[in-house]
Amino acid sequence: MKYNHVTAGTFIERPNRFIARVKTGGRTETVHVKNTGRCRELLLPGAEVWLSRSENPARKTAYDLIAVRKRNGLLINIDSQAPNVVAREWLETQGFDEIRPEFRFGLSRLDFMMRRGAERFLMEVKGCTLERDGTGFFPDAPTERGVKHLRELEKAEGYRRILMFVIQMDGIAEVRGNRETDPAFCAALADAEKAGVRILYLCCHAEPDRLEFTGIRAGEATGKAEGFMI
Repeated sequence: MKYNHVTAGTFIERPNRFIARVKTGGRTETVHVKNTGRCRELLLPGAEVWLSRSENPARKTAYDLIAVRKRNGLLINIDSQAPNVVAREWLETQGFDEIRPEFRFGLSRLDFMMRRGAERFLMEVKGCTLERDGTGFFPDAPTERGVKHLRELEKAEGYRRILMFVIQMDGIAEVRGNRETDPAFCAALADAEKAGVRILYLCCHAEPDRLEFTGIRAGEATGKAEGFMI
């Protein structure tokens, strides 16, 4: 996926989870943060960030904050909408006859339902922006919604079930449950794996103006994103 009208800036502060103040082009702008997670290790005063200018003139904020350079030099895309876009781009390489986003199942809307011949698939997508010592972790804030979706996948009969972590940075090939932040999610993740839910990690290359998939990893295999089939 690619952004238009991207500009660099310097992070000042985040008054609440929806907005931040950023210095760009010699002035201070109030911008929309496209991630409601904590991002505590990323959005620090003085951090280099990137903004995408909105094409909607009626918006209260002219920019979206989409990426940040972590203090260790790692560039991380923090747009919470990007994982589903990149996941859809990857799914389109998988030879499905049908790909349906926002699929109603049980009491939830799961990110994708796919069909290939008589086989049906359900897939939930989670974006990973939290890195520690070369490993990704999810979530960076408690997520009741994430637990709910895992429980839905766990009991979905008649489908091949997938949880995909889209890794929004370079150099990370695995995502672990962040137990210290959300033990309930970690418990649901363990139960889902025991119930046969397949865990996939979509590796990505991040640039200030884009996020693109580069490879795919499952517990039993690693390969190029285009050649790996589910």
